[in-house]
Amino acid sequence: MVANRAVKIDAPASDIWPWLVQMGPGRGGAYTYDWIENLFGLGMHSADTIHPEWQQLRLDDTPSVPPGQEAGPHAMRVRVLDPERALVTASEDGAWVWGFYLFPEDGGTRLLSRNAIKTGSSLGAKIGMALMSPASWVMERKMLLGIKERAESLAKKPVTASQPPSL
Repeated sequence: MVANRAVKIDAPASDIWPWLVQMGPGRGGAYTYDWIENLFGLGMHSADTIHPEWQQLRLDDTPSVPPGQEAGPHAMRVRVLDPERALVTASEDGAWVWGFYLFPEDGGTRLLSRNAIKTGSSLGAKIGMALMSPASWVMERKMLLGIKERAESLAKKPVTASQPPSL
């Protein structure tokens, strides 16, 4: 299954990238419905500010794993890190690849989220995916709109001599 979802953001990629880099439990959250994420014990708390301590993301990091916990076989690891252009994570077994891509567009940026998930062929797996797809759409839409709102707010902040741009 491949799902592509996108949103146009009236901000440059440089104002969107910090929000992507700090995503994850115990970090910036997922900018979605935290209460739903936390029903599953994910400990999500969506940040409303850029945190410099969460901006150091490297290849092979596991932003899906809360700090202090060990990464299991289904942990999402950073596989592509192209600042202000692409951030791609993948599970160790390759069953799930999730990428975020930034494209300049009409004075702003298009943020594309692409999920590629290998699904099982059993009836149970197909039913599970049929149930998960609409829920995923709702959560991911809220996430993209959450990033949009935060990045556009950051882009509108006036830059002063004592304040560095975008942070």
